[in-house]
Amino acid sequence: MTGKAILYDYWRSSASYRVRIALNLLGLEYETVPVNLLKNEHKGVDHLCRNPQGLVPTLAMDGRMMTQSLAIIEYLNEIYPDAGFLPPDPGARQRVRSLSHAIAMEIHPVCNMGVIAHVMQLTGGGEEVRELWMRKFIAEGLLAFEAMLDHPDTGKFCHGDTPGMADFCLVPQVYNARRWGADIDNLKRVNAIAERCQTIKAFAAAHPDRVKPSE
Repeated sequence: MTGKAILYDYWRSSASYRVRIALNLLGLEYETVPVNLLKNEHKGVDHLCRNPQGLVPTLAMDGRMMTQSLAIIEYLNEIYPDAGFLPPDPGARQRVRSLSHAIAMEIHPVCNMGVIAHVMQLTGGGEEVRELWMRKFIAEGLLAFEAMLDHPDTGKFCHGDTPGMADFCLVPQVYNARRWGADIDNLKRVNAIAERCQTIKAFAAAHPDRVKPSE
């Protein structure tokens, strides 16, 4: 595991945000190469050679070009045994994966930039359509997540008293909820955990406002 990792990243990408948190918690040095989604750089030949899906993040590390944020986080958890991103017990790991997937595989895909653009094209709607769509699916998804947190294994964080993969997913989704004006003020567990995470240096350093490239 030699050489500095390279994270191909978009500052506002939820998936990239998750991986930044994980890398920061491990204390790993990495270089960031911005991929501007608004300029369609993710659809350019260079990026498609790195990631055939044309998505971010992509992590170049250990001689590998890795895609999909949760797969990257699980890889980091496996090669750094003390990472603790997932618990050692199989039942607990299932719960953390379930929480993580509830955001990364349920809320996130329908709120993806490409999906929203297609919805707007089909409906002929403008920015109001985008905002209503985002508010609906983010709020409904996080409401269900709040119910999932009503569980004896929830602690200071989504699972227990140390942050893990589920928290890496939750914090970017709460950021998006605030950005789009989704009604989540009544989600006490969600908001308390997200606020607690933001007091941790690794989370704060990964925040989009901290990594936004200068134009």
